[in-house]
Amino acid sequence: MQSKSSDMCEGPLVSKIILYTIPIILTGVLQLLFNAADLVVVGRCCGSNSVGAVGATGALINLMVNLFIGLSVGAGVTVAHGIGSGRSEDVHRTVHTAIPTALICGALLTVVGLLFSETFLRLMDTPKEQLSLAASYMRIYFCGTIASMLYNFGSAILRAAGDTKSPLYYLTAAGFLNVILNLIFVILFHMDVAGVALATAISQTFSGLLIVRALMKREDACRLDLKKLHIYGRQLKRILQIGFPAGIQSSLFAVSNVIIQSSINFFGPVVNTGNAAAQNIEGFVYTSMNSYSQTSLNFTGQNYGAGKLDRIKKIMWICLIAVFCTGMAMGLTALFFGRPLLSIYITDSEEAIKYGMVRMTNIMIPYFLCGLMDVTTGLIRGLGSSVLPMLITVLGVVGIRLGWIYIVFRIPQYHSIKSLYLSYAISWLATFGVELIVFLILMRKLKKQQI
Repeated sequence: MQSKSSDMCEGPLVSKIILYTIPIILTGVLQLLFNAADLVVVGRCCGSNSVGAVGATGALINLMVNLFIGLSVGAGVTVAHGIGSGRSEDVHRTVHTAIPTALICGALLTVVGLLFSETFLRLMDTPKEQLSLAASYMRIYFCGTIASMLYNFGSAILRAAGDTKSPLYYLTAAGFLNVILNLIFVILFHMDVAGVALATAISQTFSGLLIVRALMKREDACRLDLKKLHIYGRQLKRILQIGFPAGIQSSLFAVSNVIIQSSINFFGPVVNTGNAAAQNIEGFVYTSMNSYSQTSLNFTGQNYGAGKLDRIKKIMWICLIAVFCTGMAMGLTALFFGRPLLSIYITDSEEAIKYGMVRMTNIMIPYFLCGLMDVTTGLIRGLGSSVLPMLITVLGVVGIRLGWIYIVFRIPQYHSIKSLYLSYAISWLATFGVELIVFLILMRKLKKQQI
């Protein structure tokens, strides 16, 4: 296990960025493979309604969870700045503030999820055929959110210190446990989506415990001592300054997806099932692109802490080119194999597969724009500015999508599923353009301050 912080401020950038990013990509892909196993198991053993029920919860779960995961971004950036500037005591205090913060966030999510899951699903007009299954899935899923928060906060700390391999190893172990439990609960005990949710909650607990153990075994400033857990005011304030706007941004981003999901629900359970399966497939492309956002954030964070602004501009170009190539290659490949991939999830509805292909056709080709947008978000946050990307996202992503749904989508000739999907690409392009301009302006101001 890597126990000392990786130096992102010296040496060749291209090789370091690639070696740093690959484990993050593998971690995300493995996580999605295990999530895909959930859908495949219920799809083959329980039918397309179960697939739609699990898929109907995705946007809502993201809306509820993303606010708190944003705080883990704040913890990671604060650790990266501390490492880059050599402030070991700040790093130590941030780690011991982040873990109790994760516990509190997870507990709040558990309470809200248990009490309000079905109410939220009804407000989203979830199809009646899928409502009770979706509510059951969500209630059980949220029983594992304390451990999930520990994993996310702990992973953010490890990645800020340059360790991207440990989260990969732990997620792999938890993922295999998840698949085994899926088969036992669904096939052997016939628990349907409740079995999938229970398997997820148990595996999340396992991965959370492994992350805590990894932090306890480190030999640097990121080492966790459970006896020294304490919420330090200065570190908490910094985590909130960066993390809360990041969480608000992610949550508002999820709000637009919830509203889009509600509009998709309007077209019925068959469309919803095809949409759910397509979303799961495109998730592999998204998580691979988003890995470069995490890389840009942490490399920028350490170099900003060290005052090495020239390296940050090189980091920008490397990450933008890499995410463009990744998005184009994976998006087109997924589209080319779309129908056979969808048939893995959906075995009893050719019409649902057709609607899945409609989504993939409209999303996969311009998907690289989403990757470019996420990288620029990471760059700006790495500089310690989290409010700006939040505001830009609210206007560029949420604003455009809501405007599209409540204005364009209501025009009869544009009241179609294809029209809904078109709003994604337009929002990605607009947001990326504004964020790139803002990042370059911030860099110019920082360079003037150095002179």
